[in-house]
Amino acid sequence: MTVFSRKYAHAAPDSAAYVMASTGATVTHRQLEERANQLAHLLRSAGLNKGDHIALFMENNGRFLEVCSAAERAGLYYTPTNSYLKADELAFIVNNSESRVLITSRARREVALEVAPMCPNVELFLIVDGTGDDGPFRDYATETSGFPVTPIADENLGIAMLYSSGTTGRPKGILRPMPDSPPDQPLPLWGFLDNLWKYREGMIYLSPAPLYHSAPQAAVGLTIRRGGTVVVMEHFDPEEYLRLVEHHKVSHSQLVPTMFSRMLKLPEEVRTRHDLSSLEIAVHAAAPCPVPVKEQMIAWWGPIIEEYYGATEGLGFAACNTAEWLAHKGTVGRIVLGDLHVLDDEMKPTPKGQSGTLWFSSGGAFTYFNDAEKTRESSSPDGTMTTVGDVGYVDDDGFLYLTDRATFMIISGGVNIYPQECENLLITHPKVADAAVFGVPNEDLGEEVKAVVQLMPGIDASPETERELIEFCAANLSRQKVPRSIDFEAELPRLPTGKLYKKSLRERYWAGRTSRIL
Repeated sequence: MTVFSRKYAHAAPDSAAYVMASTGATVTHRQLEERANQLAHLLRSAGLNKGDHIALFMENNGRFLEVCSAAERAGLYYTPTNSYLKADELAFIVNNSESRVLITSRARREVALEVAPMCPNVELFLIVDGTGDDGPFRDYATETSGFPVTPIADENLGIAMLYSSGTTGRPKGILRPMPDSPPDQPLPLWGFLDNLWKYREGMIYLSPAPLYHSAPQAAVGLTIRRGGTVVVMEHFDPEEYLRLVEHHKVSHSQLVPTMFSRMLKLPEEVRTRHDLSSLEIAVHAAAPCPVPVKEQMIAWWGPIIEEYYGATEGLGFAACNTAEWLAHKGTVGRIVLGDLHVLDDEMKPTPKGQSGTLWFSSGGAFTYFNDAEKTRESSSPDGTMTTVGDVGYVDDDGFLYLTDRATFMIISGGVNIYPQECENLLITHPKVADAAVFGVPNEDLGEEVKAVVQLMPGIDASPETERELIEFCAANLSRQKVPRSIDFEAELPRLPTGKLYKKSLRERYWAGRTSRIL
């Protein structure tokens, strides 16, 4: 995240480093500097040294950023966890990461209390805004208040060790080499992103996503390093997002396609009520954006929308601006970091325009922490390339298009079907709020295409609606890509980061089968 603001703690001490959107609670650059220093001293006093690990389990909280900043000053690996995890899921990450400290919040108290006895290696438990009856958790403010507001003597740049979302199994810790540099010396990647996203002094960044995710971490951290102000939404609401842009005169933001879709489905009078003219750049990533959705967003917001593709593992990076996307609709950008290879199942290059698994060489060095097997699985047999299993192709101009993750490819009657295209289409239908497409058992074909849809409020989940949506798909997709049936759910399991958690949906249809191949 690189939430380091010492320069502006002196140059602009009373300017806001971040503002909590729902309450207006504000932390200045000087306050962030002092609070982070106090926690860094506490962590040192608890025996933590360079290379040790801590974990965070909290919502978008006013203390979240200072915890990350303190870890960065103390040379620690810090792991922000999904704030919606159940106890056993959280315990797995805390234990797997070898975290010696767990910091939580009052809002996550019940799960944290359940987890504490499951984590025998944690030596210090801290809770923000404790109740006084928090078991092993000590009150965060009380514990840090007695320490100096000046820097620790042995500062070293610490970094995040994030975990993959776990959509294909247990989440995996993504470990990178610990740099040997002072915390005010940013990594080269941050300078690259700073230029790419056109960050500047005095910018105002609106963060609508969970802070534990890699993309908002990078964006928020770079904003604070620039002396800008971050407006942190505790949770995303489409109309509130538009209001905040106008109220705070937001200049920069980063979103996911689901957020675009939900804003586009607001009533016209709501969408046009707020002045968005302060926006200079809106970046999006995390999932491919349906072409009609992005076309509508560009028509609404203008040529300020930029896209990128990059896995948390940091293997490679693609990016495109509005003009490039309009000339290559559907692309996630041209590769600007790393060397991309699009390979078939036999590890041979696919022709231009033909999908294959995306492999990168010359990407950032990483391993999956305490998981040598997963690290080996992500590497090519000769060890020269790595992948996270994404599927896509490159056009003649060198622009990358994602078609799916390999795990969710459907093989029906010997035909490979990538469900992303059908999902992208369904989400454009006015009656559809969200959609997931995957393969389900078919004794004849092996798999058939199934869609599970979350309807807009007030729309009946009826056979008539199912027929309407299937006909809509049939009118726009080739026959083998059209869902044979559609089920309806009140809400799809989409992670707060915007990633659709299809595994839990698909498992229902494969229950009782020992194989996913018929």
